[in-house]
Amino acid sequence: MPEVILVVEDEVSLQETLAYNLKKQGYIVHTAATGGQALKSAREIKPDLILLDIMLPEMDGFEVCRTLRQEMNTPILMLTARDDEIDRVVGLEVGADDYLTKPFSMRELLARVKAMLRRVRLINEDAAARSAQDSVLTGSTMIFGNLEINPVRREMLLDGKPLAVKPKEYELLNYLSIHRGKVLTRETILEKVWGWDFIGDSRTVDVHIRWLREKIEIDPAIPIRIVTVRGAGYRFEG
Repeated sequence: MPEVILVVEDEVSLQETLAYNLKKQGYIVHTAATGGQALKSAREIKPDLILLDIMLPEMDGFEVCRTLRQEMNTPILMLTARDDEIDRVVGLEVGADDYLTKPFSMRELLARVKAMLRRVRLINEDAAARSAQDSVLTGSTMIFGNLEINPVRREMLLDGKPLAVKPKEYELLNYLSIHRGKVLTRETILEKVWGWDFIGDSRTVDVHIRWLREKIEIDPAIPIRIVTVRGAGYRFEG
């Protein structure tokens, strides 16, 4: 799903230029021209990123940023025509995540937007993985259709019947399920499941994946649970 960006800029030509270039990158863009509109829009649409000019009618960007930071953790990139150090310091102190001084190149702005959104995605992915890991540690059974993984008993069940699996097969499927939907390289899997000091190569992962597929897939030749991502690794779909 495309990420949503709120552009808060009262200079019409710049607002339109920013919106046009961001839309070309595939983002959904909303705009606001005053501090009041910025607060209203941010609360309603809950954007993934806010580009916030400092010099705004009604309420300046500092006050908008301070108010929003009390309500949400949305990353904020502040824009200003002033290059005073005090402005940069104040902007960061009230909660801005980054700062860009006008005039700026569109390439630099887009690069910063991309980097900030990528950081947010990584943080969210890590949080989801930690949440899944916490569920495992507290003994919550993970259920994927007719497949169950019980971390307390260290067993897997298919259609309610225990599967005969080797310890590494269990650990591999457990690791894949914790990171459900995420592409994992063979090297990452090897390090996390077998350990960094394991003497072997990535073919070990391929062999164990094949064994698991033979146990949990309807048709191991056309896997739908453990999917191969060509040139990347594997992804567990559940």
